[in-house]
Order: sequence, then C-alpha cells, then structure tokens
Amino acid sequence: MQSVGPYRFTHMLGTCPVGKAWAAIDEQGRFATVAVLNAVAANTPGWREAFAGTANAMSQRPDGQAFTYADFYADEPWAAYPAEAGPGAEKLFRALGQEYHPVPTEQAGSPKQGDSPVPVSGVPRQPSGPPQSVSGPPHPVSAPPQPVSGAPQPVSGAPQPTSGAPIAPWALHSGALPTVPPAPMPPPADDAPQSPAPVSAAPADPPPYDPFRAPVRRIKPSEPPPRRTGLWVGLAAVVLVVAVASGVGIWAIAGNEQPDPYVPPTGASTTGSSTAAPIEPALKPWAQASLYSPEEKALAVAAPSLVFVEAVFTGYVRDARTNALVHPQPVSFIRRCSGFLLTPDGHAVTNGSCVKPAEGHARWLAVDALARMLVQGKQLPAAQISSYIAANLPKVRFTGVEPGTEPTSAVYGQLNRAKGNAVEEPAIKAEVVRSLPEDSGNTALIKLARGNLPAVELNASASLAEGSPVRILAYATSDVVFRNAEYRPQSTMVTITGTSQRGPVSIYLVNEDLGPASHGGVALDSAGRVAGLIYQDQAAPDRANRAILPASTISALLGEAGVANTLGDTDKVYRSGLDAYFRGDSSSAITQLQKAAAATPDNLLAQAYRQNATERQRLEDASRQQSSTLVLVLVGCAGVLLVALVILAVLLIRRRDR
Repeated sequence: MQSVGPYRFTHMLGTCPVGKAWAAIDEQGRFATVAVLNAVAANTPGWREAFAGTANAMSQRPDGQAFTYADFYADEPWAAYPAEAGPGAEKLFRALGQEYHPVPTEQAGSPKQGDSPVPVSGVPRQPSGPPQSVSGPPHPVSAPPQPVSGAPQPVSGAPQPTSGAPIAPWALHSGALPTVPPAPMPPPADDAPQSPAPVSAAPADPPPYDPFRAPVRRIKPSEPPPRRTGLWVGLAAVVLVVAVASGVGIWAIAGNEQPDPYVPPTGASTTGSSTAAPIEPALKPWAQASLYSPEEKALAVAAPSLVFVEAVFTGYVRDARTNALVHPQPVSFIRRCSGFLLTPDGHAVTNGSCVKPAEGHARWLAVDALARMLVQGKQLPAAQISSYIAANLPKVRFTGVEPGTEPTSAVYGQLNRAKGNAVEEPAIKAEVVRSLPEDSGNTALIKLARGNLPAVELNASASLAEGSPVRILAYATSDVVFRNAEYRPQSTMVTITGTSQRGPVSIYLVNEDLGPASHGGVALDSAGRVAGLIYQDQAAPDRANRAILPASTISALLGEAGVANTLGDTDKVYRSGLDAYFRGDSSSAITQLQKAAAATPDNLLAQAYRQNATERQRLEDASRQQSSTLVLVLVGCAGVLLVALVILAVLLIRRRDR
C-alpha cells in the first residue's frame, strides 16, 4: 500500500479535483486521515502555498483542527490528522473550496437481494371451543375477537433498512455496527373469551326456588383507595423544575465570574493581547515539524539567525593581452546565497564563492553576463551563449575601472523575508572580513552594519555519519523571475549518503537540497546548534547544493579572523522563553519571550511564540474555568436531587403507616 512519512495508507476515503483523502495508520498503530495534494496541482503556481496556508490556518483557529504531521514540500504535499478528531482531510479539501466526493461504503444492516422474508414470531392465541368459520378476511370489531379460520400467514416483504447517515470509515474501529432489534410481541389479553358451555339436546329442569338467593349481592366490597398518581407526577415535576432551575442558576453565576478570555495576561504588554494582529514570521517551525517536538524547538532556536546574502559585482571585460575593452559598458552579475549570524554585533558566516569568488569563477560569470547583454541588444543569438563563453573565456580578464584593479563589489544581508536586488531597508550593508579559498573550506566571514541581532551557537564537535538524518535550513524561492524574486527560509530533513574530499577538507554528501540560494545555509544538530554549512557538490553535473561542510572548518575561519562565537543576553532570554514554552509553562514563556521580542525586534519568532503562549494560556484558563463551573453545576444538582429523595422517602413512609 502507498505510504507517506510515517503513515501507511489502508484505503481511500474520498476524492476532489486536486487530491485525495486516505485512511492511514502510523508506526505506533494510531489511525489517521491524510489529505494528499496531487502532483499536477502541487506544480500549479499558488496551489502548494494555498494547501499549506489553509492547513496552518485550520490549526491556528480555536475551533479548527490541527494536523499531526505534514510535508508541504514533497512532490505531492500532504497533511495528516488524527482519526479520532474527525474527517480532518475532508475538512482541509472543503476549506480549499473543493467539491469533495466520499468513497461509497456498504451500510451495515442493509438487506441483500435474495434474503427470505422474516415471519412474525409466535402464533396468535386461539379462544377455546369449536372454531366458527368466517368467510373472507377478518374485520376488527369492538367485541371480543373471534377466531379466524386458516393458519397464520407470514408477513410478506423483505425488511426495510433503517434510515440514517452512512457509517464513517474512521468509526469502524469503535465497535460493531448498530442493528435493529425485533419488534416485541404483545402480551395475551387478560379478558380472552372463555369456552362456552356445551348445549344439550333437551332443556334441563329449572332449579328449585331458593328464597335466600337474590339476583343482586347483599354485601358489596369496599372501594379501593384512590391512586395518588397526580400527586407523584406533580412531585416529580417540581423536583425536575427545581433541579433544572438550580443548575441554570449556578451555571449563570459561575459564568458571570469567568474572566474575559481576551484580556492580556499579567506581565504582558497590550501588544501581547490575543486581539492584536498575529505575527507572521517568514518561517513557522510548528508547520515544518511535529508540534512541541525537539525538531520544532531546534528550528525555533536557529531560524532567527538565518541571513539572506546578496553580492553585486561590477567591472569591465578586457582583452588579456592588450587590456582593450571587449565591451564599452561595465558588466555586472549578482550572487545570492544564505548565511547565519554567530555574534550579536553582525558577524555572519556564508559561502566564500558567493561573496568573494575566485578570479576564474568571477571571469566566467562576467563573460556569461556580457553574452546575455549582447543577446538583449540583439547582437548575439541566444543559442550561441555557450559557444561565446567557450571562445572568449581564455582570452579576457575581468577588472575594475583601470587595468590591474579589482572589480567593485557590494554585499547586503536581509533577515526574515528577503527580496532580490534590494539596497535599502530592510537590506543591511555588509563587508567581507575574511574568506577561505575553495580548496581550504570555501567559507567567508562577513560583518553586517547593524548590531543587536539574533545569533546561533556553533557546535564544532558535531558528528555527522553516513546514513544519519540531518535537518538543513536555508533561503529558497519559488519565483521564476530572478531579478526581484522573493526569498523565505525553508527547512527539510536530508540523509547523509556519503563523503567526499575537497582539498584537505572532508565534506558530507546529502540526498536533497533547497535550491540555488541555499549554499551557505546551516545544518542543525538536535539542539538547534550549527553542525555544518550547506556546500556545493562541485563533482555533481548540476553542481547542486547537496553537501555539508563540517562546523570545525567554520571554527578555523573564526580563529583566523579573531572573532568568537558568542550569544547575547537577549539570545539567552529567548532560549529560556522557548524552554518554558516547550515544557508547558505558558506564564514564564510569555514573560521571557516578551523581553526577547522587545530587545531584538528582528527576532519575529520571539513575538510569534509569545503570541502562541498567550493563546495557549487563554485556552488553559478557559478550560479550567469550565471544569470548575461544571463541578458547581453537578454539586448543585446532586444537592437538589438528594433533597427530593428525602421528601419522597418521607411520603412513602407516611403512606405505609396509614
């Protein structure tokens, strides 16, 4: 049977134009319903985002339904819901506006063709004495019933199925299907006619006259005492009214004491109210991993430090022998990658070839950009770009304004959501502090021109082994237009498939990547620390970012630059708030996360988790209040019923003593 993630499909529940709903079971034997978006819809622009956004919106609503696990970046995105919570997969497709068609199931108890009719149980009671033949069908009369000749006939016709909604597939595990009990037989009448006395051939002699025998009784029995049915009915009605009125009154009193669920908790500012607009971070860890899991916490710890890096290089393409300009206009090309902050004052690590490419690589990029400029100016056919690069690359140099000078470069960094070709806020100007060559690690240390930024901790001793899973985090985009594309942090689990050698440095190969801008991103350990840097597999034909450089190389780069990986006080407060949140201490989480959000505005996850903790505390308080109210109602009703029982007992004793 087909399976996704930890779920194995058992049977299909329903379909819609963009996907299917499945009944499934996980590795622990728990039942679930899984909504699967088909590949055609997933590859249609907007559908994958609508599927993920609708599932997340359902999870966040108080009356919604949360999924237990999901993968929105699979070829066919899917979301799983616990079966005991109802048809979550069907709800998701209907929330997407789709016409959902459940798979028909055979109703329990329905008769099948060919079943014989069921006769009425028992035989009719016959009066004693010789039967009298009656022609035709019997007619109802007000007098005692007369016997009808002939044997009783069975009721013709097959039994009809009971009405009602079909049984839901997930309800099949809760017990046997309901059956219709047979109709009870009526008891025999107490006043059934008795056998008549036999009639003789001649009349009998009349009995002798008895003067003491009167036609009427001389002594009449006393009348039985009248039943007090009305008294008991009235008393029961009074007890019922009193019990209901008491319950409603107690419920109303308790309800008036319930606090407003939207009042901000003590110690939180008004921005922490549940009525405030929800924060929309670029990455939602609770949607990328199982709720309250170590994977979600690791993402929450590291994600605020992720940086989108864009480097712009400008120079001139010159003839290598004569230094003559091959093209009079300057040539520019753009490099985009990911990075992560290691200090609160703006030091970040990224891929070296992104912000400081080697001369040969920079020259290739410049000639490629020049060829595309010529195509745009209709001076070169588009089909000849590759041949143009191959013919001119060995004969040119990429320089600055003057021969022998370096091309100019500008580096920018962005946090949270990022947009290509941005040079103003929220883009932050950066400079390259130090860079290692490609055969020595190919990493670079940059410095953003802003402080008070969220940082991540480096785990230089992290062990990566072939066959083990590891979570990667980097920037990616689904836009097809490169110039102003929008980038957001993305995360996925990958598996280490082997090792390779890049000069003296060992790298680890993985089976997936997050796209062209993911090199320089981070590979996380289970605590949300940096275990490695996402690296380009240069031995692969597509040079995809399917390799991980170990964190020990990053430590060597920091040592050469004289920079220490440090967490700021705000980073520690943020982690303390996350610790409280994931152990269920909503009050402490709100306090700590509020401090972190106020001190570091760029940490949108601190604000988002503060709101999550506030909402969770509100729901917990409402649940406790409802439980207390229910206890009061039950106690009140029990007291009223006890009083009613005492009254009934007293009345019964008085009646028995009469």
